[in-house]
Amino acid sequence: MTKNLIVILGDQLNLKISSLKNFDPKEDNILLCEVLEEASYVKHHKKKIVFIFSAMRHFGDLLEQSGFSVSYIKLNDPANTGSFFGEVERAANKYSPDKIIITEPGEYRVLEDIREWESNLHITVEILADDRFLTSHDEFSNWAAGRKELRMEYFYRIVRKKYNILMDGEKPEGGKWNYDNENRKPLKGNLVIPKIFLSEPDTITKEVISLISERFSDHFGDIDPFHYAVTRAQALQALKKFVEERLEKFGDYQDAMVQGEPWLFHSHIGLYLNSGLLLPLECVKYAQQAYQQGNAPLNSVEGFIRQIIGWREYIRGIYWLKMPQYKRQNFLGAERKLPDFFWDGDTKMNCLKQCIKETKTNAYAHHIQRLMVLGNFSLIAGLKPEEVNEWYLIVYIDAFEWVELPNVTGMILFADGGILASKPYAASGAYINRMSDYCKNCDYKVSKKNGEDACPFNYLYWNFLLSNKDKLKKNHRLSLIYKSLERMDDAKINSIQSDSIKFFKSLDDGLNV
Repeated sequence: MTKNLIVILGDQLNLKISSLKNFDPKEDNILLCEVLEEASYVKHHKKKIVFIFSAMRHFGDLLEQSGFSVSYIKLNDPANTGSFFGEVERAANKYSPDKIIITEPGEYRVLEDIREWESNLHITVEILADDRFLTSHDEFSNWAAGRKELRMEYFYRIVRKKYNILMDGEKPEGGKWNYDNENRKPLKGNLVIPKIFLSEPDTITKEVISLISERFSDHFGDIDPFHYAVTRAQALQALKKFVEERLEKFGDYQDAMVQGEPWLFHSHIGLYLNSGLLLPLECVKYAQQAYQQGNAPLNSVEGFIRQIIGWREYIRGIYWLKMPQYKRQNFLGAERKLPDFFWDGDTKMNCLKQCIKETKTNAYAHHIQRLMVLGNFSLIAGLKPEEVNEWYLIVYIDAFEWVELPNVTGMILFADGGILASKPYAASGAYINRMSDYCKNCDYKVSKKNGEDACPFNYLYWNFLLSNKDKLKKNHRLSLIYKSLERMDDAKINSIQSDSIKFFKSLDDGLNV
């Protein structure tokens, strides 16, 4: 008989997870299970499933080596029921525990399922807070209470102070809280881009690759080459390599996009943070140490740290504060079907083609590609939030709903009406041309505003503002833009609308646009 059955989920792969803190090796057992339900509730990118299952198997081995009693259920185990509840029920029948202990999941739908376990199994279920995060649900909701606007910047400052990160007494290091204005340089010249961290697949990973190739052949994405870290030791190597070789230039060029260079100076550690292989505070402290030792400038270090203790914590706070209603938000009434080219990159718009093909290959694209190319098009084309959210959840290796949904619904699509973002992040082709080299290899001409060979982003941008004028014209951050729109003559507006109608008809008819 077991005193406690500890259930660990696939994004909780850290020995410091709250569910393990009082583990008794004489009386407790751990359950880790690969389940079809989670691998297929959307058709996740093949690399994403390989990463999660391989990391889980390596973590299971680490637990056993560390003296824990572990029951590990593989996807292809004959008795595998295919669901979390089914596997917990089997383990409960086997071990007859007094209590089931689990750290709260990151996703609302999983939490709703877990809340049913106690009544269905007639066993006490204790759900513990996930203290890997730097702020609790209560801290965020207390901060949000009574505020007209929930802006990340102000929450970020509170977290900086709480953990004394980049602080000079009560003031921010360098005199400013945010160096975002210094982080927007396009990449020009002959800068050497360091090689990324590469992990050669071991026997465990190769077995998982074979399994996923066989069982999930109809899922999106390339399975090979697979080079991501799948253990904590490897993830720490990846973090160290970033801080030592790329953090110095990260700040200046974090918004840049270059054809054929998917990695640039980014860290690529989101997947390790979101799965538990890395912890946020250790990443922050390592970067801060680089600044203190003079190895990285303040704009780079602050920009990197803001992504972790500001944006990541804030996004999680919004998710739990606003769910489940948040998932149904569609403030702009967008209803267009997701185009087929989002799956194969078969489009004449080179910026979209490059970002989609890199996503297909790597299960990764950096934040500006996601926001200002893929997201920008989704916004100005009026794509349905439900379908855009599902696409982002499927294709990116670091995507779990708690982090994906607010980023897409709030930041990308403005579907929440401004709960998260202060304005829609819409832009014409000029922005993409300024921050990338995509436009020079495009079938369309970014310099042209209208006509068949004009960049679609140019007229779709203005068409978006025209179409949503009633909902957006009172937004103070769009006032100058709407004044420009008011000065346009009828002929210009007619051209914008005519070109947009033609484009949407071709798009809806499945033609190559």
